[in-house]
Amino acid sequence: MGRRSANHQRDQRMRLSLIREAARLMAEDGVRDYYAAKRKAAERLGASDTRNLPGNQEIQEALLEYHTVFGGEEHEAALRHLRRRALEAMDFFADFRPRLVGPVLAGTADAESPVQLHVFADTPETVLMFLMDRRIPFESDERRLRFGRDGWSIQPMFRFLAGDTEVELTVFSEAGLREPPRSEVHGGAMERAGVAEVTALLEAVVGEE
Repeated sequence: MGRRSANHQRDQRMRLSLIREAARLMAEDGVRDYYAAKRKAAERLGASDTRNLPGNQEIQEALLEYHTVFGGEEHEAALRHLRRRALEAMDFFADFRPRLVGPVLAGTADAESPVQLHVFADTPETVLMFLMDRRIPFESDERRLRFGRDGWSIQPMFRFLAGDTEVELTVFSEAGLREPPRSEVHGGAMERAGVAEVTALLEAVVGEE
């Protein structure tokens, strides 16, 4: 019984170390993918063969704590800047009913993080033509997202620079507004925020200052 308890405590200590190291890698080294951060953390801690990897939500919580402790005012300023950029982009793409998603919404973004928006149109070509008509240089890409329990979908994406900030537009059909993809963090419906919600986030921070 004593040996089992000791092993359990050792496993818990290793799990906590993995969580903290993965969060540090995402905050300091710019690792964007949760799984990659966990695997890299396991290698650095000499536990590359472990099957007891922490969950993405545990990493996100540690990342938020890391930014609070070590990022301080610098991180808050970067986050405010990105959210303002997000609002500007959302206003520009208002016809496509944009929603902010990802680290900028969650508060885990760093200064180099892209602003990630979900936009909705009859066809991806509608968004493409909007960008071309306004002579915005962009790159085309794709994003693999999970829907339902086991379903996956490849969604078209356009990436461009707005001043000093990278913006990623993932395009969904009109029906996609009612059915968000699954979150990579907790597995439930992905959090999305409209203009009013992002504005409220900014005003709340300003009110605390």
